Amino acid sequence: MTFEQGLAFTVLGATILMFALDKLRYDLVALLSLSAGLLAGLVPPEKAFHGFSDPVVVVVAAALVVSAGIERSGIIEHLMKPLSALKSPDALICTLVALVMVLSAFMKNIGALAIFIPLSIRLARAGGIPVSQILMPLSFASLLGGVMTLIGTSPNIIVSRVRMDLTGAPFTMFDFTPVGLGICLAGIGFLTFAWRVLPRDRQGSGTGAGFRIEDYLAEVRIEAHSPLIGATVSDLEQLFSGGAVTVAAIIRDQGHRYVPGGH
Repeated sequence: MTFEQGLAFTVLGATILMFALDKLRYDLVALLSLSAGLLAGLVPPEKAFHGFSDPVVVVVAAALVVSAGIERSGIIEHLMKPLSALKSPDALICTLVALVMVLSAFMKNIGALAIFIPLSIRLARAGGIPVSQILMPLSFASLLGGVMTLIGTSPNIIVSRVRMDLTGAPFTMFDFTPVGLGICLAGIGFLTFAWRVLPRDRQGSGTGAGFRIEDYLAEVRIEAHSPLIGATVSDLEQLFSGGAVTVAAIIRDQGHRYVPGGH
């Protein structure tokens, strides 16, 4: 092993260690790793930012924009209202699993799961189902749904780019669907009934009173002649103790909930 190879492995190992320790933000760790490569002479200066010109970066960024748009639109909660009528735990979990899979096929898995978690917790408590027995199937469903399309998960996009480099033809949007759909259908059938084997009585080991979000959550109505009309969310948050209050959602249009941006 040459000195340059050993240095490259050292930088890579330090990067992985910093990711694992989770002491710094991931993007900051990546920039520090790139800077270390530049200072060590492992990365030529003229190619330091060459990766940002890769089409994969643009596609992944676009997928994140789509995910954020779906999450903030409130359309999911609007479509989920009929779920409250499902009384059978099997039917409820089957429906939730299928919906998470479909959504994960067109947006980031984590984003799809994050959208459904609050609703799933409410439905689980209303139906007397242990929360853990509904969240675990949703986690598996979000992973399975990502294999159905090209943009469902970042590795699919990367593999498509490698195929483009090797053969001149990338994978198309639904090339993964024949295999991915079969896997998802099998997953729905399994998770609809296998959720029962998950532990029901496992409790947290912490002592003292549990954290209750109700003690920190309030709903405020903006009246028609309020001076806040026309202000931004950032203006409202800064009005209270310099940002100590965070706006979690805006409810309007007969209960339609929006996850707001600062603007």
